[in-house]
Amino acid sequence: MFYWFLKFVAVGPIVKLVLRPTAEGTGHVPVKGAAIIASNHLSASDWVFMPLSLRRRVTFLAKAEYFTGHGVKGAAQRAFFAGSGQVAIDRTNASAAEDAIRTGMRILNEGKLLGIYPEGTRSPDGRLFRGKTGVARMTLETGAPVVPVAMVYRPRRVPLPGRAGRVLGSVFARVTVRFGEPLDFSRYAGLSGDRFVERSITDEIMYEIMELSGQEYVDLYGAKVKKSMDTTGASAADAVGRLQPRPHQATDRLPDSLAG
Repeated sequence: MFYWFLKFVAVGPIVKLVLRPTAEGTGHVPVKGAAIIASNHLSASDWVFMPLSLRRRVTFLAKAEYFTGHGVKGAAQRAFFAGSGQVAIDRTNASAAEDAIRTGMRILNEGKLLGIYPEGTRSPDGRLFRGKTGVARMTLETGAPVVPVAMVYRPRRVPLPGRAGRVLGSVFARVTVRFGEPLDFSRYAGLSGDRFVERSITDEIMYEIMELSGQEYVDLYGAKVKKSMDTTGASAADAVGRLQPRPHQATDRLPDSLAG
C-alpha cells in the first residue's frame, strides 16, 4: 500500500510536475507475468524515474545497509525502502552474489517485475560498463524475458532570470526512460551455469542498453574502476586507461549477441 501511496500521492505527482520525465516504449513491458527490467545506472534517482513510467510495481534488490539503521532515522529509512519496493540483500559475505540471485529468482517466480542494474554500481563517469552475469543466470533459471532500459539525462535550462535561473539550470535535467523490446533467451534453455553462455547473454543485454542510451561502452567492471579511483586518487578516465589491456594483449570490443 505504501508503494502506491508514494507513487501516486506523495512522490510521483511532484516528480512529474517538477521534472516532467518522459518515457518511450513502455508497451514493451509485459502487462502481467515475470520480467527482468535491466537498466543502465547513472544516478541514485534511476530507481524513482523508471518505476514511475510503468503501471506495474517494480521490485529492486537493495543493499541491506538501507534496512539496518537505528533510531528514528533508521526506522524511517527502513519504512521508506521497504515500502517503495526494495528487497534487502547482504553484500558483505562471500555468498552475497548467490543470495542476491536467488532472491531475484524468487521474485520472478512470483510473477513480478524485477528491476536490476547489471553493471552492479552507478557509472563512475557516465559511460556504460561491463555487465555482471547474474542477470543471465536469472533469465535462464526462470525463463523470464529481459526488457532493456536506458536512463537518459540531458541538461535542461530553467526559464528563470538571473542567478536563480543559472543555478537551477545546472540542477534540473530532462529525463527520458527508454524501454527496448523484450529479449527472449529460451534458445539457451538448460544451459544455466555455462560461463560462455551467461557472458554471451549478458553482453547481448548490455549491447541493447548501449543502443538505447547512446553511451560509450567500456569493457571493464564499474566497481573495479571505482576501486582503482579510490586507491590511487585517479580520475575515471585515468583508471580506465590503467586497467584496460594493452593493444598487443587484447583488442577493445563492444558487447554483441555472440561475445564471450
